[in-house]
Amino acid sequence: PYSTVKNNVMPKKFLIGLLLSSFSNVSSLMTGIIKAAQEHGYQVLLFHSNTSMEQELKNITALCSARVDGVIWEPVCSQSAEYSHLFSRQNIPIHYINAADGFSSFSIDFGKAGYELTQKLIQNRHSNIACVLRKNDSRSESFQKGFQKCLYDHEISFQPQQILYDLSENPYAFITAHNITGIVSAYYTDALMVYKHMEDMLYHVPAALSIVSLRDDSEEDYAYPHISCIRIPYHDFGYYVCQSLIRVCEKTAADDVTFVYSPEYTFTDTKSISVPSSLREKKLVVVGSIHMDMTFLVDRLPQAGKTTEIYTAITSVGGKGANQSVGAAKLGCEVSLIGKLGNDLDSAAILNALEKEHVDAHGISREQDAPTGKAYIYTGNDGESTITILSGANRLLRPEDIRKQRHLFKSAVFCLLSTEIPTDTIIEAAKAARAAGAKVVLKPSVLKTVPDELFLLTDIFIPNQKEAFSLCPQKSSVSEQAAYFIQKGVSTVIITLGDKGCYLKTSDIERKFPAAEFYPVDTTGGADAFISALVSYLAEGYDIEKAIQIATCAAGFCVSRQGVVSALTDRSTLETYIAQNNMNLLLKN
Repeated sequence: PYSTVKNNVMPKKFLIGLLLSSFSNVSSLMTGIIKAAQEHGYQVLLFHSNTSMEQELKNITALCSARVDGVIWEPVCSQSAEYSHLFSRQNIPIHYINAADGFSSFSIDFGKAGYELTQKLIQNRHSNIACVLRKNDSRSESFQKGFQKCLYDHEISFQPQQILYDLSENPYAFITAHNITGIVSAYYTDALMVYKHMEDMLYHVPAALSIVSLRDDSEEDYAYPHISCIRIPYHDFGYYVCQSLIRVCEKTAADDVTFVYSPEYTFTDTKSISVPSSLREKKLVVVGSIHMDMTFLVDRLPQAGKTTEIYTAITSVGGKGANQSVGAAKLGCEVSLIGKLGNDLDSAAILNALEKEHVDAHGISREQDAPTGKAYIYTGNDGESTITILSGANRLLRPEDIRKQRHLFKSAVFCLLSTEIPTDTIIEAAKAARAAGAKVVLKPSVLKTVPDELFLLTDIFIPNQKEAFSLCPQKSSVSEQAAYFIQKGVSTVIITLGDKGCYLKTSDIERKFPAAEFYPVDTTGGADAFISALVSYLAEGYDIEKAIQIATCAAGFCVSRQGVVSALTDRSTLETYIAQNNMNLLLKN
């Protein structure tokens, strides 16, 4: 009966009791509490109830016996309230954390976190957003309120089917059935599960789905996969609660205590966030060869019976598929490349290079039993070149590989095809592009004949002069050859003529364009630079004649430099050059 009096007359112990229901996230929380306590000369006594009310009662008895100055208590459940009188009887102040209803509890503002995560997706033009939560979970309940409030504030209707609880089954069916473009998750581990399930179904992040999540500040950082997060500041929360408790112990507390800790949240990065694929402009799909190029600089091109000395050898990423992808990406397009590599060191180097150039390589697969393709390029003093190719894995790109990647064609404006891969694969890619509403651009290298079916699937046909003659030897002039290809079902024919420019023929246009005035150093990638620039500006709404003139300048930049990928120009350089020579060319009609 005299315990209260005894407690009042005993000297302060400078001891804070910390009673937790579990050890979840305790590391960061403890660090914050200990930091605040030590700054004021207090020590911390830790007890763990292990979600057991029986153990919780034993811990409370021990804390009372230790005569702690104050307690930070995470109750096991709502029934834990019946033990609070044991502390109040000894005038031990309590700060509850993460408690159920019925307690005046300190908590982190998870509603604000849910709001800001959702708002990030809405800022990136998402409106079909799902929220991943856990049942009977206080964090999820608060998080959902923020999620729904953000939708309401942005005039986006909420439907119960937007909440996803059960991740035991693959969420792919749920996401595709409801046309979900963005995911907001209250738990990082749940976000990782969604990421893995979708990647397994070749539904890539962020190209096909954007994901954002809450993340505990104690969780380990991963280099991969990249999920954009805002961290839960348990450390700062623990510091805040302990500071408040110490003010109560020392009778310096303010009357108005703020129980909700509402920090300024910041995003770790935006790597898993993108605009929904249906709203993106200038999306291209490229299907073609991928090589590791070996370029040899020689005084003259190799000839039978003569030895040619090599002055310099350069290794770089190449192949028409890779070249066109990088060319378009440098001009600001979103590009997905479909191709095949071997399982060797060259493949790793190529994938790293494509990532550096911001080309989506999810459509690239590896073949265990074939090497990565290689091209051996001999470049003479006049810039002309001759090329030999080891197809390697490129020849094993099959129609079923295209069918597995059909989702990449969704919302594409153009599909760029080159013929250093099997013809049946090219036809399958053209069909997939047409089904998705994309226009097909075909560069006929290597082929001696083009199937009639492929001509009918092609919108823009771009052979060089030698390729046009090989495919149509019965016609002697480029105008007659172009007319032949139009007759085959192609709507637009552009025959490139090297340093003489190019020739355009459509149903109502027939025109020759001069080459840009650049001194040739290496002509290897000129056609790829031309094609990537052509479709990039056509995708922006430029008419065919202006797009050709812009593409001619891009090709000029490429042939005036050594190599291909390294010689492809960026948008700023290209448009600065054009503005200095013909500003009207950059004005859309």
